[in-house]
Amino acid sequence: MPETLNKVIMNSIKKLPTTCPACGGMLHIQAMGCEACGTRIEGVFPLIKLNQLSSEELQFVLDFVMCSGSLKEMAAKLKLSYPTVRNRLDDIIAVLKQEE
Repeated sequence: MPETLNKVIMNSIKKLPTTCPACGGMLHIQAMGCEACGTRIEGVFPLIKLNQLSSEELQFVLDFVMCSGSLKEMAAKLKLSYPTVRNRLDDIIAVLKQEE
């Protein structure tokens, strides 16, 4: 993924709040609109599970995908041991399973 696209994805996801500041409940998207023609769609659309991840965790996931899911390649890229990279992945999996 080009570096600029990677930054756009990280910045757009990072800015989305996931919990209500008043009660702590999970937020959902309720409306979407097209700036070009003004079309507006309303409903209840849940945020994707990846929004639960920190910026660092999300970057790990993006890098992992770009490494074709190879923990060995991730370990080399991050200059970490294979078990450390495996533990990071396990931690991310645990975060994503919390809502199930």
